[in-house]
Amino acid sequence: MALLELNLGPLAPEHPVEIVVGIVLVLLLTWGCAKFIVPRFEDMYHERSEAVQGGIERAEKAQAEARAALEQYRAQLAGAREEAAKIREDAKSQGAQILTDMREQAAAEADRISARARLQISAEREQAVTELRTQIGGLATDLAGRIVGESLDDDARVSATVDRFIADLAKEPSVAERAATPRAVDPR
Repeated sequence: MALLELNLGPLAPEHPVEIVVGIVLVLLLTWGCAKFIVPRFEDMYHERSEAVQGGIERAEKAQAEARAALEQYRAQLAGAREEAAKIREDAKSQGAQILTDMREQAAAEADRISARARLQISAEREQAVTELRTQIGGLATDLAGRIVGESLDDDARVSATVDRFIADLAKEPSVAERAATPRAVDPR
């Protein structure tokens, strides 16, 4: 009766049968928990573990897919950048070619205009020289006729005289050429 010696107060059993019934109830409660409650907890634990593990695996798989998509995106972006650079280079070369072609066309047009202008100037010069010869010839004939006091109507002789006079004038240096030529200084 060691139990009775302990002072348990209101918790002390009044009959020894209460101890046996208490032990049997504890064993029944333990058996019921082990049979019904613990398996449910374990099933729930396994379901949650699998859900968490599956979630982790799905997250890792999604992360791997995201990495692959990111790498693919970066590769496409790099390809697009290379293509854009190539398009820019092609545009620059085409622009340079267009400029070169336009310059060549402009130079050809300028040469054509210059050649036409030279031809026109040459024709006008020939026309002016012819008119001047005619006028100078007429003036020279009139002047010579007044000096001599006779009319010089022989066209062949007059024409030969005028041509010789103009040729002599053409051989003499012009005023600009004489001004450009250094003069000899008289040592006196």
